[in-house]
Parts: sequence; C-alpha cells; structure tokens
Amino acid sequence: MTLRDKTADETPRSWLRAVLYDATIRGWVFQGLVLLFIILFALWVIHNTAANLRAANIPFGFDFLNMRAGFDISQKPIDYTLDSSHAQAFKVGLLNTIIVSVLGIILATIIGFIVGISRLSSNWLLARAATVYVETLRNIPLLLQLLFWYKAVLSVLPGPRQGLMLPFSINLSNRGLTMPRPIVGEGFGLVMWALLVAVVAAWALARWARRRQAATGQSFPVIRASLGIVIGLPLVVFLILGAPLTFELPELKGFNFVGGMVVHPELTAMLLGISLYTATFIAETVRAGILAVSSGQSEAAFSLGLRPSQTMRLIVVPQAMRVIIPPLTSQYLNLTKNSSLALAIGYPDLVAVFAGSTLNITGHAIEVIAITMAVYLALSLITAALMNWFNARVALVER
Repeated sequence: MTLRDKTADETPRSWLRAVLYDATIRGWVFQGLVLLFIILFALWVIHNTAANLRAANIPFGFDFLNMRAGFDISQKPIDYTLDSSHAQAFKVGLLNTIIVSVLGIILATIIGFIVGISRLSSNWLLARAATVYVETLRNIPLLLQLLFWYKAVLSVLPGPRQGLMLPFSINLSNRGLTMPRPIVGEGFGLVMWALLVAVVAAWALARWARRRQAATGQSFPVIRASLGIVIGLPLVVFLILGAPLTFELPELKGFNFVGGMVVHPELTAMLLGISLYTATFIAETVRAGILAVSSGQSEAAFSLGLRPSQTMRLIVVPQAMRVIIPPLTSQYLNLTKNSSLALAIGYPDLVAVFAGSTLNITGHAIEVIAITMAVYLALSLITAALMNWFNARVALVER
C-alpha cells in the first residue's frame, strides 16, 4: 500500500476521531444538529397548521385588523369609538396593559423596599406587622386578591352622591376615583422641556458630587439640590409663560359626574391587588439582599458616627443591590405577565380586549394569540434588558 492510499484511508477515521474527541468540533456538530432539528420541527408545524386550516376552510391573515371593531371599551387612554378598527382596539388594550404594569412595578417596588427594610427593624411592632403582611398576602392566590379588592371593597362603596369627598374636588365612589382633568395650554411643552433639562442637570450634579466626595471626602446635599432644580426650574418657566395649565372640575349631574377624569374601579383593584401581592416577594428579596451584606459594614459605619438611617441608605442598600436586582427582575416579569388576570375583574387589558373581544368577533384565533404572545414576549425582553443594564451600572465590580 502506497503512502497516498494509506493517507486517503485514514482521512475518514481522522474526521470521525475529531468529531468524537475534539470538544470544539463536537460542540459545533451537535449544535448544528439541534438547530437543524428545530428548523425541521418548525417547518413541520407550519405545514401541518396550514393543511389543517385549508381542510377546515378557515382563512388566515391579518386583514381583520382593519375591520370595524364594533364593541366598546370602558377605559380608553386614546381615542376609540365603536367605529374604530381592531388595530385601534389592540392599541387601547396594549396601552392599558402597559399602564397597569408600569404603575404596578413602581408601587410594588416602593412598598416592597419599605416592608423588606421594616422586617429587619429593631422596632418589634413594625417588624411583626411587616411579617404578617408578607406571610398573609404572598400565600393567597393573586386572582382571589383581585376579586376581593374589586368585589368586596370597591364595589360596595356608595354611589357618586354619597361618595367620599376628598380635597381638590376628588370623589371616591363605586364609579371610581373622579378627579379634575388637566388641560394643557399653549407653551406647556416648554415646561416639559424645562423638566427634562432639570432632570439632566440633577443627574450631572449627582455625578459631580460623587467625584468631589471621592476626591476630597466632603459631602454635598445632592437630594435637596436636585429637588430644588427639578421643581424650581419647571416652576419658573411655568410662571413666566403665564401658567399654561387649567383643570376641568367634575360636576355631579343626575346620578354621575360629568367632566373631569375617572380612575375606574377595575384599574384601582388591579393596582392594589397586583402591587401588594408582588411587593411581598420584593420585600423578601430586599431582606435577603440586606442580610447578605456583612454586619461588619454596619459596625464600621456606626464607628464613624453614621446614624442607622444613613448606614442603611449609604452603606448597606448600595451593596445589597447586586444581590437584589437579579431576583427583582424576575418579579417585574411576573407582575407584567400577571396583569393578564385583569380579565377576571373586567379591566380592559390586552388579553380582555384583543384576545377576548377581537378573537370572538373575527375568529382569527391563531393570528390573535400569536400577536398577544409576541407582545408579552417583547414586554418581558424589554424589561429584562433594562434591568440588566441597570444591574451592570450598580455592580460593585466593573466588567
């Protein structure tokens, strides 16, 4: 056997040996096979779905989005009528979902941090009250809590005439929270620009104060100065422009209020239920993050003369954030997805409006469900991306 024949005979064996024993090549080969399997499976699902739709004579497409919706929506953050399209109804449901998710995240975070820190308080009553809150609400299903707030609390409130009158012409009744509606005038956009400039200036001031303290050891009243800038600059512009903002007050006519703006009971129940429920898990996350910080950090701060509140705010919590943020992201994602339970109390979120009314009217189940799933996936990915960016910003070790 010649040398050429021997080399040609060993070539397949060398390739087989490389695939079996070389970790890099073996990894690429198996990943390629898995990717090929996923592609073939997806093609099979698409082909099978298309064949079943043709056999059942069910049309497929997204033309239904331009059709007349023909149903009303109780809470409309944008213009919407019975003659609006299903695409407009989709926008209304999406905005309602975003509203309850964003407000719920803000409220749950504030409540969760307060309760989590309270559980570690030396005040016996405060710590026990926080413990009872956490252990009670986190062990009751969220759906039952939503029904409780809507059916047992808000629905039994008196009517508008006997409703609870609050300051600034605010009325709380079984119709919701009625309050004055702001009406912006000409030039109010400059006030918003002044607010944006003030926020940027406050951020720059905070960065300068941190660099100054790191270089000289001298602290600067960042919070008071930032509040002065954020409140003062827009207020000055607002007054110079002649206060381009008025309010439409609600008036009681007949059995209901006319004018103003209304926060419906469904939204209130959603915010109460979803915020208080998620806050219990955030509180435990915060408590675990604080306990993960060595007690020597607090003792060193006390030895330097810092008060307990200063130690918690300046020493403990900043170090605990690297432990808190990853599970906190999961709670934000859970809150966004749990907002789909709004269907149970009649809040017109994306599931109730689009995956409910639109699906029942048009019959395009596959398209509607696919769009709804894509929206929740996008919201979750955006939330995770923002939290990952924030996590990288507050990490103790730069990457």
